[in-house]
Amino acid sequence: MSTSHPSRSWVTSANDHPDFPLQNLPFGVFSRADGNRRGGVAIGECIVDLRVAFDADLFSGAAREAAEAASRGQLNAFFALGAAPRQALRRELQGLLEENSPHRERLQALGETLLVPMGDCQLYVPAQVGDYTDFYVGIHHAMNVGKLFRPDNPLLPNYKYVPIAYHGRASTLRVSGTPVKRPNGQTLAPGAEAPTFGPSKRLDYELELGVWMGPGNEAGEPIGIADAGDHIAGFCLLNDWSARDLQAWEYQPLGPFLSKSFSTTISPWVVTAEALAPFRTAQPKRPEGDPKPLDYLFNEQDQQQGALDMELEVLLLTAQMKEQGLAPHRLALSNTLNMYWTFAQMVTHHSVNGCQLQPGDLFGTGTLSGPNAGQFGSLLEMTEGGKHAVELPSGETRTFLQAGDEVILKARCRRDGEVSIGFGECRGVIVG
Repeated sequence: MSTSHPSRSWVTSANDHPDFPLQNLPFGVFSRADGNRRGGVAIGECIVDLRVAFDADLFSGAAREAAEAASRGQLNAFFALGAAPRQALRRELQGLLEENSPHRERLQALGETLLVPMGDCQLYVPAQVGDYTDFYVGIHHAMNVGKLFRPDNPLLPNYKYVPIAYHGRASTLRVSGTPVKRPNGQTLAPGAEAPTFGPSKRLDYELELGVWMGPGNEAGEPIGIADAGDHIAGFCLLNDWSARDLQAWEYQPLGPFLSKSFSTTISPWVVTAEALAPFRTAQPKRPEGDPKPLDYLFNEQDQQQGALDMELEVLLLTAQMKEQGLAPHRLALSNTLNMYWTFAQMVTHHSVNGCQLQPGDLFGTGTLSGPNAGQFGSLLEMTEGGKHAVELPSGETRTFLQAGDEVILKARCRRDGEVSIGFGECRGVIVG
């Protein structure tokens, strides 16, 4: 059933916008020239200032409660409200912004007080992140990386039973556009007996989707698989920058540490589950012979509707390409259907031991590579660990990232009969 009506907005830049038409309405945090952070909603090339909308008494009931929470300088309180108030606010926003809205003249009279040009605004990480967990649910990435390090045993036996993850560093989450400083650390050169200290020479990106937690759970009270979707507030793009040489030296026995904790970039807009509902689909069937998920991770409705059909794209723009006026070069085009585990399974497994998940916690899916060349979500895979350089339109080559390189992540949802929506961009330039 289509959920895209109404289709047009009196905000003309929203109509046919590649990311933020009326059907999307993602939430974020922005500031004007005064620097005061507040919540807003992206539509076309503009941001609806929710504080102004709330003060203008544009909402009622549950939508008004949600608008007040979403108008603050962080979205944690909004996430905590859960699905029903968020959905009520979305419905009222669509009604206010649709082409034939009876409130159109009043809203237009508020001008840029209400509808702020996005280009005039600063965007921020939309919530205070208490905890950040990075999963490993992209099975093709897991296989590709496993083949590099364990050719005879690329996929460890627990992978098909457990949604694997590690605890990341929330303090170094940064919004799109923030420069990424090359990290220092220990590396062990091939054939060397002792490590050396210095800047990473094998800096990489990872193409991921971010998952924002909603209400969460009390400590000791797991979230059941049937209820897990109610605890997801929305989604963003996520680039888990990785120093592969640091990672190779440190990751055993306890997993990534300095190789991952220096920076993680996210896109600023939280695309809600409601906006993505038309693009829900069945979780791809597991290959014959793979184990069925354990009972606490299995739900028939989740298997039928728990996956998303979303294109994920990585582009690279080097400093030389910028000087030559060249467009960003596509490195990979993948899809969220390459996830071995669903979002609900990630939530349920994370909480099954009693771990408390809180509003504003952030999950990363792990790198979402496809099975074929042109679908790999990291340079580590694309170059087979640096053995084969990527050729760029400028005549340059890359095995890993160099100073001045800008990595751009994008996402797009398409389906016949539905209005396409996107996530905006997740950008980061390498410094040093």
